[in-house]
Amino acid sequence: MNFEELYQIKDEAEQINKTYEIFNEDKRLCSKAGRVEFLTTVKYIEKYLEPGMKILDIGAGTGAYSFYFAEKGYEVSSLELADNNIAVFKRKLKPEHKIELIQGNAVDLSHFDDESFDIVLMFGPLYHLHNEEGRQKAIAEAKRVAKKDAVLFFAFIENDMIFLTEMNYDPGYIKGNTYNHETFKTEDFPFVFHTLDSCREILKNGGIKIMHEVASDGVSELIADKINAMDDEDYETYLRYHYYCCEKPEMLGRSNHLLFVGRM
Repeated sequence: MNFEELYQIKDEAEQINKTYEIFNEDKRLCSKAGRVEFLTTVKYIEKYLEPGMKILDIGAGTGAYSFYFAEKGYEVSSLELADNNIAVFKRKLKPEHKIELIQGNAVDLSHFDDESFDIVLMFGPLYHLHNEEGRQKAIAEAKRVAKKDAVLFFAFIENDMIFLTEMNYDPGYIKGNTYNHETFKTEDFPFVFHTLDSCREILKNGGIKIMHEVASDGVSELIADKINAMDDEDYETYLRYHYYCCEKPEMLGRSNHLLFVGRM
């Protein structure tokens, strides 16, 4: 599978499935730079996590968050669509993990009962759902299976930072045809990109009351070589700096990934 072949696939679920034949989701969060997003997200989840809570991980990938919380003793249900990610997840799954793994689509959580979960994570689906109907269906399903006082976490890929990230990899990007040269909207391939305002609008339309807006990885991808070369002491200092400024309004548009924390 290559990008040309992927581009020709029009069925959304199939395109998502095949995307992870190209991208190795299991390695994405492994480097020091990549871990910034993971550690930031965990920090915010743990603000609201209490013993005995049940967690639903929608779009679980290869299980980064599912395994982290299962190993802390939490009961986790994990839903993932892509075959490759499911295969990797299963290889890592041990009998002691209290994880229920389901292969399925975020727009249909019929496997799960109403008001079943205290914490609901949606860290992949909104990267892939191209139309508003699908996005709202996924949010509605997440709300349906969440308890009344549950906390929900949503991740998006931020359009305006992606422009800079692409330039960092390819200086010729600015002359290319994969973004609108008037609006700077990036082509939604192989992921779907949103501005900060459009993220807010999607969640508002879905009936989510936002409590935190977080630049979950900030500029980490742009300076990944510097971060990855840090010793542990310097890395801890960088993380403290990142945590200090990741909710500042002026930082939100300068992050590849945005994390929104909300309630119904």
